[in-house]
Amino acid sequence: LPISIAQAQLPFSTVFKGEDKFNKLVALAKPKARDLKALPIGDRVVWFGQALVGTPYKGFTLEIDDRIEAPSGNLEGLDCWTFFELSLAFARMMDLDPPRWTPAQLLAFIEVDRYWNGKCTGSYLSRLHYLEDWARDNERRGYVKDLTRRLGAMNVSNAATEMTNNASGYRYMKNSAENRAGIAKLEAGLRGRPLPMIPLRNIASIESQLRNGDIISIVSRDGSAFGTSHVGLILIQNGVPHFMHASAPRNCGKVVIDSRLSEYVARYKTNAGIMVARPLK
Repeated sequence: LPISIAQAQLPFSTVFKGEDKFNKLVALAKPKARDLKALPIGDRVVWFGQALVGTPYKGFTLEIDDRIEAPSGNLEGLDCWTFFELSLAFARMMDLDPPRWTPAQLLAFIEVDRYWNGKCTGSYLSRLHYLEDWARDNERRGYVKDLTRRLGAMNVSNAATEMTNNASGYRYMKNSAENRAGIAKLEAGLRGRPLPMIPLRNIASIESQLRNGDIISIVSRDGSAFGTSHVGLILIQNGVPHFMHASAPRNCGKVVIDSRLSEYVARYKTNAGIMVARPLK
């Protein structure tokens, strides 16, 4: 996978942070390289997810520039999205020989996952900003299977206003009217489509069908509508699917292996259901 043109326009110290952590993870994986490569992709994902447990939560790590969007990674602090995508990128990197396990290669895998059609153009609008779009685009390209509907989803109305409502908190939007307009158009499109979710009352009944590495997007109520609000991974322990995620500072403030999925979702009053995507490669 080549380094994107956009990535090359910014100093590498801007697009990648946490080289010491990267080297520790590589040192941990190298003796197991053959075994890891032989594992199903979901098992690899949770192997790296568990290696990242304890990493502090840090928000807005993708807001690295005022103008140029580029694939980036920060192993010093993770939010819910960067936790799952870095776990996935490391898992995919195991298909390569160890000499090719480099930060630049990791960012190449992140680019495939994070951007529309797997390509960062240098524009903020080339990034997949909403989990429902992420699932749809990555499924279309054969990287994941969206299992939400086959597991008994219901359709709900999509709120999709979070980024526009909080534009001043996003560096790229704050500094660009074009980005603000583009995100507003994207959100309007999402509001025009139903949002599929497995409702809270049905989660316990489908837990037996979940596997290691399944990507769980939490759907929360937003007034009379709904929206994706959080994301994490399934880790099966003693036959029980636990929710592994980067927990916000108001809760744990770090990457944790949490309770059984159905119990986690029921813990918060605004949570309404989930979406499920399974990595395929």
